[in-house]
Amino acid sequence: MHIFYEAVNNRKKQKGVKSLRETVVYLKCNRDVEIQSADVFLKDVASVECTDCVILAKCRALKVYQFKGDEKRVVVSSIKLIQLICKACPEVLVQSVGETDVLIEKIKVEKQKGFKIWAKIVVVCLVCFFGTASTLVAYNSDVAVRDIFEEVYEVFMDKPPGPINILEITYSIGLALGIIVFFNHIGKRNITSDPTPIEVSMRNYERDVNQALIETADREGKEMDV
Repeated sequence: MHIFYEAVNNRKKQKGVKSLRETVVYLKCNRDVEIQSADVFLKDVASVECTDCVILAKCRALKVYQFKGDEKRVVVSSIKLIQLICKACPEVLVQSVGETDVLIEKIKVEKQKGFKIWAKIVVVCLVCFFGTASTLVAYNSDVAVRDIFEEVYEVFMDKPPGPINILEITYSIGLALGIIVFFNHIGKRNITSDPTPIEVSMRNYERDVNQALIETADREGKEMDV
């Protein structure tokens, strides 16, 4: 009888260990994150999911890194995050489905006064306006748009054009409409739900910069890895 109870207890223990080992933690790391505090937790840099609520809460509360002094940027490998999870919960199985490296940046949010914000907006608008105008003037002068319009007008109307002809007016209107349609943006509204070319360019630039920072940290041996 004693042997029977011992066998049952051993089976229960083995079943318990097996169920713990079958507990899977899914880890999806972000490519880059921005935080304001010095302490970085796993929930800040990755999405974590697990069927066990206790294990899930424990994993999300794991401390990944702490910024010191004027340090503003660090790269953490997903293998390092998996190692931290395995140390805190040795009986779980971690599956990473996200990025292999995480770029963590500490930012400082400063509240700016209304005058500074409006001054920056005015400067940016002036730079964009005069820069675009100079580009259009240089292009029109380079390809002699006015001479082309005069020749086309004489061919179809059989008389020389005046100071301002209909072709120049339609060209100006069409140029403005083309820019609005291309950039898919009128004030605060978008013509379609697709991202604008500026947004696409900004995302591509941001991705290239982050990738360069990650590769630089890996090359210089500054990446947090196992």
